[in-house]
Amino acid sequence: MNATNRTVVVTGVGATTPLGGDSASTWEGLLAGRSGVSNITEDWAADLPVRFAASAAVDPADVLPRPHARRLDRTAQFALLAAREAWADAGFTARAGEDDSADPTRVGAVIASGIGGVTTLLEQYDILNHHGPRRVSPHTVPMLMPNSPSANVSLEFGAQAGVHTPVSACASGAEAVGYAGEMIRTGRADVVVAGGTEGCIHPLPIAAFANMMAMSKDNDDPQGASRPYDIGRNGFVLGEGAGVVVLESAEHAARRGARVYCEMLGQGLSSDAHHIAQPEPTGRGIAAAMRNLLDGTDLKPEQLTHLNAHATSTPQGDIAEIKALRHVLGEDLDHVAISATKSMTGHLLGGAGGVETVATVLALHHRTAPPTINVSELDPEVDADVVRDGPRALPSGTIAAINNSFGFGGHNVVLALRTV
Repeated sequence: MNATNRTVVVTGVGATTPLGGDSASTWEGLLAGRSGVSNITEDWAADLPVRFAASAAVDPADVLPRPHARRLDRTAQFALLAAREAWADAGFTARAGEDDSADPTRVGAVIASGIGGVTTLLEQYDILNHHGPRRVSPHTVPMLMPNSPSANVSLEFGAQAGVHTPVSACASGAEAVGYAGEMIRTGRADVVVAGGTEGCIHPLPIAAFANMMAMSKDNDDPQGASRPYDIGRNGFVLGEGAGVVVLESAEHAARRGARVYCEMLGQGLSSDAHHIAQPEPTGRGIAAAMRNLLDGTDLKPEQLTHLNAHATSTPQGDIAEIKALRHVLGEDLDHVAISATKSMTGHLLGGAGGVETVATVLALHHRTAPPTINVSELDPEVDADVVRDGPRALPSGTIAAINNSFGFGGHNVVLALRTV
């Protein structure tokens, strides 16, 4: 098929997060302003500088059959559960090709992870050192490779149009959704299962992030530690889970009578070329991604009423994002209701863009912006409409939202969605 610039719509959502084991419970938790952060109770955390995290509300190993779970790293377990929910939510009842709802050669999978199977790698390395090479699992390589979640999702649904794994740190999940949209828009696929996943709550990543001063160390107040835009914010909180959407060409969705949540307008990409870990302080790169988005779509700035911000709760990153918004939209940001959902879910790294895309889709669908919690005193540099003290109703009519994701290495991804 040589068709280009086809309309892309969202027909299914799925999630498993620190707030719930599916998208409905996650959405309910977001609207309630509930924190998914808690103390790590395992003995291995006792000597760490950070002893709390946003662990998944439902352990995927308790849901998947034990023989299957043992062959999947935690990142792939999360991805598979979220993808199954999204596939069913989109109205598909069988694997592609097993009925006439989807041609497997026209179905793709794009699932990202920022780190991949690091827990498998570290656990198997311990086994090698303590018990010898014969005890290393023969499933180690398929479990630890970063494309394992995407590959397993493609196997689950028979996706043959392409299976891809963008790896761009904390922007990975959003980049996966954007890439999936391009697969449909340019005619490579009719249906793509897309999103992000991460499962790396482990001593090594925690110690490493803490030692580079990226994480909050507020061990006495875990649930209040993730506080985007608050003047006392001091780092992110590590989370785990996955968020997945089913994207589809509007024609394909209409042909099978699918329910449509919203339109996926496109993505804007840029790179900071500034520092391996620090954001460019003026927001230059983020602003470039937003301008690229506006230039490449028919989105009108005045239609933009909601932003699911990257807002990790770091001192520099939160301000750079606000500065970028002002560069592109002007000094007055009062027409954009800003939600920082990491205040509740923690930061899911490569899974963040997937989960926050699901949250943005549901915000448009229900015309409701989730609150940002833990903002006791708004930073004076954040001269913007941050949704606090409960959810906020969004306007009627045609409205649009963007979802921002940025990653170590200077990756900037901005996704745009619009009501239909």
